[in-house]
Amino acid sequence: MPEQNPKKNESTGGCAIGYSDTLEVYIAKITELLTSKDYKISKRALALLLLQEDQEILKGVQEKDVQNFPLIEGIIQEAKRHYTQPLNYIISLRRQSEANQITSRIMSFGKSPLISMQERLSRIMMNPLTGGPILLFVLYYGLYKFVGTFGAGFLVDFLENKIFGNYINPWVTQWVNAVLPFKLLQDLLVGEYGVITLGVRYAFAIILPIVATFFFAFAIVEDTGYLPRLAMLVDQLFKRIGLSGRAVIPLVLGFGCDTMATMVTRTLPTKRERIIATLLLALAIPCSAQMGVILALLEGRPLGLVVWLGVIIFVFLLVGFLATKIMPGELPTFYMEIPPLRLPQFSNVLRKTYSRLKWYFKEIFPLFIFASLLIWLGQITRIFDFFVRILEHPISWLGLPSEAAVAFLFGFFRRDYGAAGLYDLKKIGLLSGNQLVVACVTLTLFLPCIAQLLMNVKERGIRMGIAMSVFILFFSFSIGYLVNLILNFLHISL
Repeated sequence: MPEQNPKKNESTGGCAIGYSDTLEVYIAKITELLTSKDYKISKRALALLLLQEDQEILKGVQEKDVQNFPLIEGIIQEAKRHYTQPLNYIISLRRQSEANQITSRIMSFGKSPLISMQERLSRIMMNPLTGGPILLFVLYYGLYKFVGTFGAGFLVDFLENKIFGNYINPWVTQWVNAVLPFKLLQDLLVGEYGVITLGVRYAFAIILPIVATFFFAFAIVEDTGYLPRLAMLVDQLFKRIGLSGRAVIPLVLGFGCDTMATMVTRTLPTKRERIIATLLLALAIPCSAQMGVILALLEGRPLGLVVWLGVIIFVFLLVGFLATKIMPGELPTFYMEIPPLRLPQFSNVLRKTYSRLKWYFKEIFPLFIFASLLIWLGQITRIFDFFVRILEHPISWLGLPSEAAVAFLFGFFRRDYGAAGLYDLKKIGLLSGNQLVVACVTLTLFLPCIAQLLMNVKERGIRMGIAMSVFILFFSFSIGYLVNLILNFLHISL
């Protein structure tokens, strides 16, 4: 790289960081095209942010320099073609080098013969040999035992059977039937798929305790500083599926809400990474509520849980690997600042859990009501029954009872809605151990919910969004069929 020369910053009188001669040419070209006087920061800083494709800055410049913006976009694309690595990485690496030079002039470091316990633990978490077992420990006790056993077991049983089953649903059904003489309206509110008896019950008695315990456990893990170490741990593995450790952030967020996580894929530096991450989120990452209900379905069946988890991980890696072979592009680069490990602060954990539960009630709860309304309309018009009959054929190929078709159709409205439908089938004894595992595998890989589908279309375009959904639909049933076939062929009883 040519020698870096610091550039005088006219707006502050200080020295700006100098970049390679080639990059400086692109910075100068963009700076000349920034003619508006409404910018709050220097034009050089704007040019650097534009080269890094900062979405907020791109939008602002597009509004203020309408005529020159197409030329600026052309310069950005030309600069990207010139370098084999992302511009964001090149600029950040140069800044880090400058920061190291500054600190070396004003600071001195003495070698300490002792490594602190905190640093030792941090290294253990990022070591592939020791980090893997730690991850399994976190998943088992943080998700399976706490979310699955306590949240989806004890809390769901208390709220659904004792509160809703014994008090709320019988009282509301009796009151609605007495007040409303119209059978149509009675079915809307307290029928088999009623807004109250199904929508509110699912939202409060099944999904709420699961997402609450998941958000609480996730907030603890997040507050310790474990997630950046997890990103470093899986970076090498992720590179084999066209991603970098940076993709851990949207993928982990997907365990909370895939729709929100799809939006966060914007932070990935290349289009190739964004497409692969979006596909994997839609296919193999269950949201918190769906995963919690699945953990409840497989509670007491550890071998079934291992099979489910193994199939999902295998699909995740296989589809990611094949996507890297189909889609051309360079291997992604990755760097991340590792914050210090610390004990989680209880106030932070409660605050994060509260804010996410608030989001749940604001954004997700209305969707349960809306889904119940759609199902009610679908039953009146017989459209719902039509789609159920269509789904009964592939459902039978999976070795599942025809009643499971309703749960899968629910899953399209809300993924957790579908998992809760399977939970009802398990309670009445319609699903064996093998059928539970096949149903959980297929439903996890099944079509993304409506909200995520719309987000996929918004982020990746209508052709890519629809193509992903069509692929996922056929692929999910194919994997479910193979799992059922293998279990039967090997005479395995889960």
